[in-house]
Amino acid sequence: MIKSVDEYLVLLKKELAGSDIAVIQDALVDCEEYLRTALANAIDADPNIPEADAIPSIIEKYGSPQEIAAAYREVEERIPHGIHRPLHLEHRSALSRFFGVFSDPRAWGALLYMILSLGTGIIYFTWAVTGISLSLGLMVLIIGIPFTALFLLSIRGIAYLEGRIVEALLGVRMPRKLQSSASNLGWWKRIKSLFSEKLTWTAMAYSVLQLPLGIFYFTLFVTLISVSLYFIAMPITQGVFNVPAYDSSGTEYHAATWLLPFIFVAGIVLITTTMHLAKLLGRGHAKIAKAMLVTDSNPPKQSKTTSGE
Repeated sequence: MIKSVDEYLVLLKKELAGSDIAVIQDALVDCEEYLRTALANAIDADPNIPEADAIPSIIEKYGSPQEIAAAYREVEERIPHGIHRPLHLEHRSALSRFFGVFSDPRAWGALLYMILSLGTGIIYFTWAVTGISLSLGLMVLIIGIPFTALFLLSIRGIAYLEGRIVEALLGVRMPRKLQSSASNLGWWKRIKSLFSEKLTWTAMAYSVLQLPLGIFYFTLFVTLISVSLYFIAMPITQGVFNVPAYDSSGTEYHAATWLLPFIFVAGIVLITTTMHLAKLLGRGHAKIAKAMLVTDSNPPKQSKTTSGE
């Protein structure tokens, strides 16, 4: 018989073994929130009741770890996450699949993410570096620890927000519940858990890493798209409007007329390749985000009391 919330969560995690790590994290967060709240209500109604006696009736109403795990798996099968590859692309020829990337919403989502990553990278990096600097500077004062705790909580919020962006644009399942320190712990233990939990520091590292990655993504794809569109438009800009292909210090350079069709084709191939590259880098970045922003670790162990410290 299950006698504690922590024991229930351990069993639930075992039942969900093999599921997506983001699903496991959401399940643990959901179940802990429900069970802690129900347990607190039971103790308020009868302060003398021990947790081991209150938990069984709560679980009977809520469901066993096996039932909850099965329910989560069923929900995951029914609810899609992010954007998916169109089925009509699966059985096309290689040439059709190459140019069919323009009808693949995953490619457009990844490309949009690459363009937006510079902005999010600047925001995340600035917030992380500023928070770290202020936290270290205020640590000698009495407000240092509360300020640092709030900053670390904000980093958790950034991790959640970025996860939602990654799932929406890159099509990878990310947590849909904001994970916070266990609410059953006293304030001091909750602050300590922020410092000790791996997710806090991996999310902070991700916030800093996003800036160089964002600069790389943005520069790469803006350059590729610009060159592609320039090549595609050249037969019109030069052939119709006589705009030079290149103008340096007053010297105009024009491409040979016979080259214009080949330049146009090169532009089409380049922009199509750019879309495929966006998908490839999107998958790679999604793996980085999943490794650094998702955890299926159990919450900190609670003390016997539920009162704050």
